Amino acid sequence: MSEGAAPDDVAALALPGVEPPAAAYRVLARKYRPQTFADLIGQEAMVRTLRNAFASGRIAQAYVLTGVRGVGKTTTARILARALNYEPLDGPAGGGGPTLDMPGLGRHCRDIIESRHVDVQEMDAASNTGIGDIREIIEAARYKPVLARYKVFIIDEVHMLSTAAFNGLLKTLEEPPEHVKFIFATTEIRKVPVTVLSRCQRFDLRRVDAGVLAAHLRGICTAEGVGVEPEALGLVARAAEGSVRDALSLLDQAIAHAGAATGGQVRGEEVRALLGLADKARVIDLFEALMRGDIAAALTLLREQYDAGADPAVVMAELAEFTHFVTRLKILPQTAEDASLIEAERLRGSGFAEALSMRVLARAWQMLTRGLTEVQQAAKPMQAAEMALVRLAYAADLPTPDDALRRLRDEAAADRGPGPSGGNGGSGGGGARAAMGSAAPRLAMASQNPAPRPAPQPPAPAVAGPRLAGLADVVALAVAHRDLKLKFAIETQARLVAFEEGRIEIALAPGGSVMLVQELQNRLTEWTGRRWLVALSSEPGEPTLGEAAQAERAAIETGVRADPLVAAVLARFPGASIVDIRAREPEDAPPALTPEEYEGLVASMAEGPGPDDDLEF
Repeated sequence: MSEGAAPDDVAALALPGVEPPAAAYRVLARKYRPQTFADLIGQEAMVRTLRNAFASGRIAQAYVLTGVRGVGKTTTARILARALNYEPLDGPAGGGGPTLDMPGLGRHCRDIIESRHVDVQEMDAASNTGIGDIREIIEAARYKPVLARYKVFIIDEVHMLSTAAFNGLLKTLEEPPEHVKFIFATTEIRKVPVTVLSRCQRFDLRRVDAGVLAAHLRGICTAEGVGVEPEALGLVARAAEGSVRDALSLLDQAIAHAGAATGGQVRGEEVRALLGLADKARVIDLFEALMRGDIAAALTLLREQYDAGADPAVVMAELAEFTHFVTRLKILPQTAEDASLIEAERLRGSGFAEALSMRVLARAWQMLTRGLTEVQQAAKPMQAAEMALVRLAYAADLPTPDDALRRLRDEAAADRGPGPSGGNGGSGGGGARAAMGSAAPRLAMASQNPAPRPAPQPPAPAVAGPRLAGLADVVALAVAHRDLKLKFAIETQARLVAFEEGRIEIALAPGGSVMLVQELQNRLTEWTGRRWLVALSSEPGEPTLGEAAQAERAAIETGVRADPLVAAVLARFPGASIVDIRAREPEDAPPALTPEEYEGLVASMAEGPGPDDDLEF
């Protein structure tokens, strides 16, 4: 007998015929925890990356694993620690190298799995948050491993470390000894400083798909010898929301609830009652009644589920989920291959996907999500749920807006045609009730007795105002109203394309602002008292008023330069230029000069003006 044996153990061994105590029950989440990377489900991308890195020897100094609860972050960290220190039992001590292929337990595997290996230390950052805890890790990292190949530090929930602890870890994390590896796990990756993330290889563990999770649960039930219905597995897989641990915990609870461990079977009804879910078949019946517009049947089905213990908010959520499922089926028919679906969902969902239009499904989704919010916030949820379903059922027999417009156009065309008008005015049929094969929408019924059209009203008399004939008149009007900014913009940016009373088409000069169109339209309407439409044209248009004035000045200057007197003056005075050209009044015009008089005048100008001379050109 060893000195460390407990008194109860001694008594049990001493008394003949006394059986040793039975081993304590281990929950499924611990019993079926993955032991190798091959056991991980839904994380193929991470496994492939690590396998390639280990095969090429490109092993990082630190890893950070992130994801939602229950996807295997801590389990992956322990498997990774085993892979780093794996040594086959039949080989020499210290032989081999890091590998992801672990056919059996190695020398250090059992101790690492049970978290008692001297060289693989796990720390819970939720309860060890300070710089003092990090100092112990930094101090331990200085020494080489005792038994294994690497010293591995696993820090769970690393985001809960204090700022000082993160800063104290940075130097060692960036340049650790060759024998040290860090593995971090967290559910809140955004709370981890970027200085830490930049020193680690990051792996995002994905949520496990419901179909994959249902198949995994089926294998566990087979290993446990538990009978379970496919519907029950689908309900558990979807309720887990991608978390393997949540799924195993729910399955464990369902097995105990159904007594399946003693010969019973886990049925869908029992799982639904356990989770507080609504009957999926009844939800589908309720959805069908709503899409038919049968308000009485819908309220009856809702009341039956409520009397059976279903929460109104859960029923609304189930309806929204089924609407989303039907929409996915309409877009991606392969969605029906999901292993977590029951037969009723596959068959009836496919029928709804073929019969209902995308607009009807989108409208139902919006109304259900809004109704779910109202139910969750209402003082009496059942009443709020009934009112939400009444709205949805009433809207189900109404066409969508585009169907209504198409029907109105068809009816107007029928009224103009030679044949008698009648019927439903077209074959659009966008409403859900029409799609489900029931009566015609109320809009088509109302169209048989159209309301009388109001008599046309005479146009209001136009307000008297200035008449405009071109952009020059618009510029003059802007000057009269002291809007010099608009005047300058018209002269330099507007190229006229067409001008008529009440309507102007312009093109913009290079660099012109499109705001000129709206500004000009508003100002003309305000100043003239009449409605004006100013449109932007793609045609080049005429030159702007500024460009036209500049071209006219250039033509006049060309003519002035051709004048013999001006040409003689510019030739006699090199560097002289024409600054301005002004037209003289006719009565002030000087008498015409002969060529001899021109030459004499130029000669006198060359000598310089006298004190009493007054020259003007």
